[in-house]
Order: sequence, then C-alpha cells, then structure tokens
Amino acid sequence: MALIFSTLSPLSFCSSPSRSFSPPLSNSSSTSCKCSSSSSSPNLMNHPHQNKLMEFPYVSVPHRNLMVDIVSKVDALLSSSLLPCTLPQDVQYFENQTGTAHAALLLRSAVPSSQVDFILGSWLHCGLPTGGALNITSFSGYLKSSTDAPNFFVDLVRSSPTSLILILDMPPRKDLVLHSQYLKTFYEDTQLDDKRKHLEKLSEVQPYTTSSLYIRSFVSPTAVMVRIEAGTDKADRLEEIFSDYVSPTVKEVLEIWLESCVCGKREVGEEERIALAKRDKITKSKFIEIDLGSNLPRLFGEDVATRVLESLNKVYNQ
Repeated sequence: MALIFSTLSPLSFCSSPSRSFSPPLSNSSSTSCKCSSSSSSPNLMNHPHQNKLMEFPYVSVPHRNLMVDIVSKVDALLSSSLLPCTLPQDVQYFENQTGTAHAALLLRSAVPSSQVDFILGSWLHCGLPTGGALNITSFSGYLKSSTDAPNFFVDLVRSSPTSLILILDMPPRKDLVLHSQYLKTFYEDTQLDDKRKHLEKLSEVQPYTTSSLYIRSFVSPTAVMVRIEAGTDKADRLEEIFSDYVSPTVKEVLEIWLESCVCGKREVGEEERIALAKRDKITKSKFIEIDLGSNLPRLFGEDVATRVLESLNKVYNQ
C-alpha cells in the first residue's frame, strides 16, 4: 500500500478475482556485494508467514512475477539480517466484512547490526464503483540512522486491464540543496534519471502528478511517476510494456538501491544520526497518518483498521 493510497480518489467495493501462479524469476542479478553473513538463503515459499503476500493473487502473471522477484531478491541478499515477520496473522492478511476488499502485509525488521531498519511488502484488492477492481502492490525498504543513504519504494496500481500507475523512487534522507555530493552520489552517478526517460519514450506513457503535496515533497528529482494507458481492449499491449519496460526498470532501480545504499558504507556522525532518526520517525508517522489512517477504516472498517494500524505503529515507533 505504501504511499499510493493518498494519491487516489475515494474507493468503493466489488470483487473480480483471477488467480495465477508461476515460480520466481531466476537469480541472474549482478549484485556483487554480500550484506548477509550467510551463504544460503531460505526459500520464501517455505515460510508460512510469507505465503499470503507471495501469492499476489489478483494481478497478471508478469506483474506477479515482478513482485515475487523483488521480495525474493531482497530476502536472498539479506537472509541472515532479516528477522521473521512478527505481525499477527490477522494483520498479515485481512479483509472487510463483506469479503470484497482484501489485503496482505509482510513487515520484517532487521538485526541491530544491519543498516536495514525493515522491509514492507503488501498487496491490496478492492472493487471500483464502475465495476472491475483496483489492485495495488507495493514494496518498501527503510534504512537505519547508521546510514544516510536513501530508502526505496515501488507502487504499482492497476485500475483496469489496460491502465497502470507506477511510482518508483529512492527518496532522499538529506536536503539535496545543502548536500550536492549526496545528489551526485545517489542520483547523478547512478543515472537514475535515465530510467524515467526510457519509459517516457513510449507513446502510452505519460507523467503522473499526484495531488498529494507531501508525496511531491518526499520523492527525489529522479522519481519515476508515470501513468500507462494501453488503450481500449489492449490488455496484451499493457502486459508487453510491463514485461519489456516496467519490470526491467524496477529491477534496475532496486539493484542500484541494494548495491549503493544497503551495501554501501557511509560515515554518519552522532549529531547527524540523531537528526536522521528524527526525520525518519516523522516520515513513518506521516505514512501511517496520510496513507493508511484515512483509508483503512473506509476500506476495511474501524475494527480491522485499528488492529492493523496498532500493529504497524509498534514496529514503526521502535
């Protein structure tokens, strides 16, 4: 769910599920650093607490493959650093009373020695007033104040078989005006802006501007924020764009984040750590307040929303 809720118009309910399953993509990434002290990685699908998330049941096969690959990639690299998900079972998966809105969450904190604070994966399915369904899949990675490197998030929103919104970014954790070397290191030298330019060459791709001023102040200048409209009765074309452009772009940005941010070493003084911790706490609180606090009650009812928000707050405020 990440930050996308606050960009969307009010939601209503109906249900139109379609399930599909295929194995994760092969591990062909070029990441060379080893953030994990273990040489072996557990199979995600053998962990009961992750099964619901890893289903990604309401999206197309290419979409699902991408999300499974993202979670699997991060788990493989950080296998010994990530702790098991401690969210209650009724928070890892929940639905509304009528069974027309469903969601799954996976939140895994990291060991104290890791630069990673936690990772958060989610999917949400709910109906639209006009028929059909809205499907949102998200993945976020948050770092601790022991590093000032950017965080990571990707949101994929599908409101029809021919329409997709992609928000992909490594949001900065420092003022880019005051810290020009930070801008150069994480955004210029990594050529992140080329990812957006590559997508926007397609005639079906248009820049997407969220109405949320907070999100527009939160993202980096290289954020990929696009809307893809394949056209009436052109679902196959959207899947082609997804496989050939969207999926590779997301994987490339994730690779950059893992290599330069998660595995990169940054010297952070005590005073800066305190400032980073304060900023990170505000960011997390805003996520709860803006993105989830106003939407979960409307989608799932007060009881479910309270249960989910209380569980997330416990982790976010540690």
